[in-house]
Formats: sequence, C-alpha cells, structure tokens
Amino acid sequence: MKWRSLDETTLAADNRSLREQFAERKELIAKYVPEEIQAIHSRVIAELQQQRIAESALAAGTKAPAFELTDHNGKLVSSAELLTKGRLIICFFRGRWCSFCVGQLEAMNLLIPEIRAAGASLTAISPQTVQQSFFMADQHKLRFSLLSDVGNEVARKFGLVYRVPEVQQAVYRRAFINLPLANGDESWELPIPATYVIECDGTVLYASSKPDYTERPEPAEILGAVKEL
Repeated sequence: MKWRSLDETTLAADNRSLREQFAERKELIAKYVPEEIQAIHSRVIAELQQQRIAESALAAGTKAPAFELTDHNGKLVSSAELLTKGRLIICFFRGRWCSFCVGQLEAMNLLIPEIRAAGASLTAISPQTVQQSFFMADQHKLRFSLLSDVGNEVARKFGLVYRVPEVQQAVYRRAFINLPLANGDESWELPIPATYVIECDGTVLYASSKPDYTERPEPAEILGAVKEL
C-alpha cells in the first residue's frame, strides 16, 4: 500500500482538504491493515488522550521557547533569526516514515507562496536525523526547512513528547520502521503532531496539538491565523 504524494495525484485531488485525503488513507488502512494492528495504534492514541498530553502542550498566549537546530542542508537555524523576518509557522511531525506527516507537509508546501506573501515563514521539526530530513525534503520537493530536533529537546519544551509503548514498538519493527536508526538514538520517543503560529515577539498566536496522529489542522486554517491581525 503506497501513500500517494500530492505530485502523484490528480489536480482535483491536490485541492482536497486534508480531512478528505486522510479519510481516504484511513479507508485503505481499514481495508488492508490487520485489525489487531489497528487496535494497537488505537489503544496508544486513547492512552495519550487519557493522559491529556495535549493539555500540557504549549498553548496560545504563552511564549514559545527559543531554539537553534540544524536544517536538512546542515545549516544551523535559530528561531530568533526567523522571527526577525515575520511570523513563524512551526509544524512538529513524527518523521518521514509517517504517511500522515508526509501528507500534511506536502499540503503545507502548496501554500508556501501565500505564506511568504503574508510576510511569514514555515519550518517543520522532527526528531529524525539531518540525513533523514534531507531525504524527505528532496523526495517531496519541500520548499521550507526541515529541522532535526535531536533527542526531542525542543519538542519537550513545547510539551509534546511521549515514549512509544513497547507493544507499538514491536509493530513498527515488523513494519521496518526503525526509529533508533531514523532518529539516531534508542529512546523511542516521538512528539505528538502539533502546529504553531508564532508572533515576532515569540508569543504563540495559534496552537494545535493532536495525540491522534491521523488528525491535523487544515492548511487554510493555519494561513488564516498567520494573516489575522
């Protein structure tokens, strides 16, 4: 089962909402992935929701922590420098192995001209290595920086980090999702997907964090937050 990138879909499909794209993906998962595997993923999501991890995440109205991370080209990028140029969109994602993350970032990629026209910039942060980020940016022709958050240090400051349960680790291993290789450590930690819009002074204007990795905010909603005065 292959996740189609937006470049591989028809023009009509390019204009679909993320909700519609993800609904199609979920239908394929329901059809082809064994029920016992689906149940494990659902149980992990339910446990994260019960732990109320999203309620501990950085919220609108607070100050975002400053950071310096290496991008997919090996360049050091600082949030302070980005914010001197305008508002900043940050997408925290799990990794290039996650088709829902790929779908979100490809959809955001289509909005780059409008984001820039609004005087803002976009960056995406994951725990994957610089090499993995380079492969992802190259494969999906992404026109924004992918930052490598080694050890989830920045994601932890945003309150997004959790450890993948062992039962789900086993599922990932069987599916050849090697997180220790992808992330360069043995922690098996990931961020829950989250999207932020940061004002030039570091204030969080918009925040969306989802324990369910199959749910992401619509790009149009994020762009609206960028443009809002």
